[in-house]
Amino acid sequence: MSERNTRESGDRVPAIAVSGLAKRYGDIEALRGLSFEIGPGEVVGFLGPNGAGKTTTMRILTGFIPASDGEVRIAGRDIFSDALEARRAVGYLPETPPLYPEMTPESYIDFVAKLKDVPRANRKRAVERSLERCGLSEVRNREIRQLSKGFRQRVGLAQAIVHEPKVLILDEPTVGLDPIQIREIRTLIGDLASTGGQTVLLSTHILPEVEAICQRVILLDRGRMALDQSMAELTGGGKSLEEVFARVMTRDEATEGEAA
Repeated sequence: MSERNTRESGDRVPAIAVSGLAKRYGDIEALRGLSFEIGPGEVVGFLGPNGAGKTTTMRILTGFIPASDGEVRIAGRDIFSDALEARRAVGYLPETPPLYPEMTPESYIDFVAKLKDVPRANRKRAVERSLERCGLSEVRNREIRQLSKGFRQRVGLAQAIVHEPKVLILDEPTVGLDPIQIREIRTLIGDLASTGGQTVLLSTHILPEVEAICQRVILLDRGRMALDQSMAELTGGGKSLEEVFARVMTRDEATEGEAA
């Protein structure tokens, strides 16, 4: 074991550690020297305008695409050199969950549990727990195609947590839902963090959602870090997150204009 792995073997290993992360597509820099750490059990809002680099970052964190430069460690495991173990520590819900409409929630979650290498002796319990935590017990035997969008999002969350990952990465988990469904999914995400102990990185354009469930905000702009602060610091004095977001974006645009 390397010196770094030995040093990070304690309980306070960052759940996510990103250092100098860069991603280039030809002459286009999608990410530029991004660095941050997220501790165990934190719920962090991952914000930025369209094209800021959020989705690129999440795809790198989950091992779907490689980085051009930099280092990413998930629960102490390098996502590039120790990819299998790092991926086992992550549960990922993309904006459109990868569901099979002809399957039932129970059969689908069991299928994902096998893909995630949940031990056979524990698989039934893991599937049952996942269905229960996501409020799917009553619809477990209905075809997914028959479920509302809100319930399909719940199935997406269930597949993300069935292997009990240390890190959950959620991309727009409430997009397209009605107000009641949004509230239910927000409550569910908060419960997953508080009762399951998972670290949650939540990407969304719905700022009240971040205010409702996140402890901290990371804001990207043009592929770089624009802000990293606790929610208490950001919204102190009665400020809304929308006001903070607008101020930071305006400031950065002015800085870019001066540089040009």
